[in-house]
Amino acid sequence: MKKLLFALSISMGVSTMAQEAKSDAATTDTVKAWSIQGQNTLMLNQAAFSNWVGGGANNVGWLAGVNYNLTYEKGKDLWENIIILGYGQNNTKGIGTRKTQDVINISTNYGREFAKNWYLSGGIGLQTQFAGGYEDGNNPDAKKISNFMAPGYLNVGVGVTYRPNDNFTATLRPANARVTFVLDEALQTAGTYGLKNNGDSSLFQFGFLGTAIYKVKIMDNINLTNTASVFSNYLDKPDHLVLGYSGILNMKINKFISTNITLDLMYDHNQIQKTQLKQTLGVGFAYNIDNGKKRSDKKENQSWLK
Repeated sequence: MKKLLFALSISMGVSTMAQEAKSDAATTDTVKAWSIQGQNTLMLNQAAFSNWVGGGANNVGWLAGVNYNLTYEKGKDLWENIIILGYGQNNTKGIGTRKTQDVINISTNYGREFAKNWYLSGGIGLQTQFAGGYEDGNNPDAKKISNFMAPGYLNVGVGVTYRPNDNFTATLRPANARVTFVLDEALQTAGTYGLKNNGDSSLFQFGFLGTAIYKVKIMDNINLTNTASVFSNYLDKPDHLVLGYSGILNMKINKFISTNITLDLMYDHNQIQKTQLKQTLGVGFAYNIDNGKKRSDKKENQSWLK
């Protein structure tokens, strides 16, 4: 009888341990497959003057945005999704309300690993803006030069992705279709954003697209995210490259307060044959989301967002 009870207790113990191990493994697999990093921001600025001999105009402004990176990484599969949305305005006494930030940037890229850190990949990306832009500092009484999906850029392509760690990702697509949409009828004139004829609503291009993201931790609570891209159209003037760069310097003050400095550079001969520059500075509320861990022990789970 004692031997029977002893054997039964051993059996139950092994069974319990197996169930716990199975449960832990399932939980671990779930946690390791998905990694979600995101930042929600609301930046404010304000200035007031009264009898100030140096001059100045009362103004108040705001800028809101979200920046999310959702990554699925399991086995040989890598699926990255990026959502960047931002909009801001400034109201100055005597001038009125002007737009200071306006961006929609959504992309998804799936890859299958064929060599260490190298993936055969394919993806889609969309870039546009929320509201209209005007020639005179977004003055609605001035000439309109842009609007929602005017332009809008849709990229669809296949190639390879190199991802040695969570801080660097480069994608090279030798086969990439780029469609420029101009859905605002007031802007559908020949030459605008490369349109061939009056009344055209889109422009098709096919060529090479290269993108890269590099994240640098400068010091504790100070991080820099660099994003760059280059596109060459095989079908027409391939030497006229479309170049883009975006830098975001985030200086975290505490869990909910941070300072963001952004710099955007662009050159696209179909828009304007000059280098475009946009810079913003804001101090305000920021809420970070960091949920999930990567499968590789050598990676740091995108610690730049912590």
